[in-house]
Amino acid sequence: MTEAARQRQEVEEVKRFGFLLLPRFAMLAFTAAVEPLRVANSLSGRRLYDWRAIAAGGGAVSSTGIALQAQGGIEDRTHFDSVVVCGGLDAHRFDDKGAIAWLRRHARQGARIGAISDGTHVLAAAGLLEGYACTIHWRCRASLEEMHPQLDVHSALYCLDRSRFTCAGGTASLDMMLHLIECDHGHGLALEVAEQFLHERIRGLDAEQRMDLRRRVGVGHPKLLEAVRFMEANLEEPLSTAELASRSELSVRQLERLCQRYLGRTPRAHYLELRLCRAHWLLTHSSLSVTAVGLACGFLSASHFAKRYRERFKQSPQRTRMGIRPEPLGLEAGQPGQ
Repeated sequence: MTEAARQRQEVEEVKRFGFLLLPRFAMLAFTAAVEPLRVANSLSGRRLYDWRAIAAGGGAVSSTGIALQAQGGIEDRTHFDSVVVCGGLDAHRFDDKGAIAWLRRHARQGARIGAISDGTHVLAAAGLLEGYACTIHWRCRASLEEMHPQLDVHSALYCLDRSRFTCAGGTASLDMMLHLIECDHGHGLALEVAEQFLHERIRGLDAEQRMDLRRRVGVGHPKLLEAVRFMEANLEEPLSTAELASRSELSVRQLERLCQRYLGRTPRAHYLELRLCRAHWLLTHSSLSVTAVGLACGFLSASHFAKRYRERFKQSPQRTRMGIRPEPLGLEAGQPGQ
């Protein structure tokens, strides 16, 4: 093979990534996706990957406020082998029709289509995830499932299903890209790249996003942890304290004592806190109506939801949805200053 033919072959083998940067994209998730490609090139001594940052819907300003100089826009006709939607904050509100068309065009042309952080919302809105398994950051999962109930959403760090790949963002971007490098160029190179980042192991497709419940709650009592697990799994249709106790093989009195001892509140109060925190996230990270949010968090009465929400967050659900910050605690109308 001549040198010119060899060079042409190498160019043809280069895989081109286009990173579509949404407004307020997550900088950590983005850099954790791009850097493995650079290091793979460096360690292999060959140009295995090319990449470009593509601005969408108002420029490439990250969630930190730091702007990144994009190398192109959606009007660019460059074809990419893989396209990655880089989300971070408010991807559920993204409605740039040009960017959606750009993604669909690449899908029709056979490109791998992916998303990091809450960029999965955009792929769902574009109809590019129907029939595919996917994942999203755990905080965004409820809103994705409420808005797109037909999707097959998983809780894994990242998910690869044929020509679709999604991940939860953060450091999960690194694991997902290492997995893609392994698929493209073997386990050995992927391990070398991981070692370059002081990443002791490549977390697999079955790795969970959230840390163990024992560490999150800060208690070790197995039956109390079981009760909390049932609470977290049943936010839309809350269980009674008696049902929680029965499923955890406790008496109601035992469950109440354990909650007071380890959590500092009653089972009912802890359960309510979980439901209200989910409601707050849905109000700020989904387009569901306030009524739908209340129902999704187990409140059958709009007035009861509003009352409980105001007690917890010091403002109405409607004001949260409008993006209005609550007044300082103790200074609301009718309350004395403290």
